[in-house]
Amino acid sequence: MPAFAVAPAEAGLRLDVVLAARQDLSRAAAQRLIAAGSVTVDGVPQTKHHRVQTSERVEYTAPPAVRSQLSPEALDIEVVYEDEWLLVVNKAAGVVVHPAPGHEKGTLVHGLLARGIGGGGTARPGIVHRLDKDTSGLMVVARHDDAYRALTEAMARREVGRTYVALLRGDLPQDAGTIDAPMGRHVRDRKRMSLHTVAPRPAVTHFRVLRRYTGFTLVEVRLETGRTHQIRVHFAALGFPVAGDVQYGRRVRPPGLGRQFLHATRLSLTHPGSGEPLAFAAALPADLSEFLAGLEAREASGGGA
Repeated sequence: MPAFAVAPAEAGLRLDVVLAARQDLSRAAAQRLIAAGSVTVDGVPQTKHHRVQTSERVEYTAPPAVRSQLSPEALDIEVVYEDEWLLVVNKAAGVVVHPAPGHEKGTLVHGLLARGIGGGGTARPGIVHRLDKDTSGLMVVARHDDAYRALTEAMARREVGRTYVALLRGDLPQDAGTIDAPMGRHVRDRKRMSLHTVAPRPAVTHFRVLRRYTGFTLVEVRLETGRTHQIRVHFAALGFPVAGDVQYGRRVRPPGLGRQFLHATRLSLTHPGSGEPLAFAAALPADLSEFLAGLEAREASGGGA
């Protein structure tokens, strides 16, 4: 049964607000769980209006999994590794991971269903973690329920290693460092993530500089936590947004860059069945490597970005 202790910053907030933020649910979904009596505070069912207090223990029972009613679609998916437990895929930019309003077809999930993936039994079968539509790179996907449970638990214990390459706007002053800045849904706009939130959750990002260009910094990023949009929000908060990120960078994209420069380049985990260590790597896709080549050429010629 999922559970958490109320943090000091959450004291005085409504139960539905805290539950939605902590479990990445919609407010309506949180309210449905509370109304069904599936949520307790220190062992006692409460209403959505209950104002939580520091150190209260919130527990909830998730509704039974519903088998996906989505239709399989034959899609071109680059599979890096596959066995009876899991797949590792190299997601292309522009591909939405799971169905959402405006993206009811042609998602990665539809393609995975065509390969017999079904772990998790929800509208997002097999999906253990996500990449944004315009972020490319490595993802692990569960083939069945046992694999899904094991992999999601490993993610919660921070035992799955995820490393990205990102190009930032500006000259990041540190050569390496850690961003430890709790984040959550924006206080006014729930479609955006932010450090300005009523229900902050721990978020830790480690980075090191790989290369500096005029106007840009190429960094390797390692996630300790995996909050939605974490890399994009953390670097934007520092004043060095991911290049091409129009949502958090609030800038026109650099000429020649058609999306945010963010790629999941390495993935490591322990196999949920055998216990063997697994490690995978994916090179930068052509659009990002070509943009870097253009920066390199400008640097070599003495021109700016």
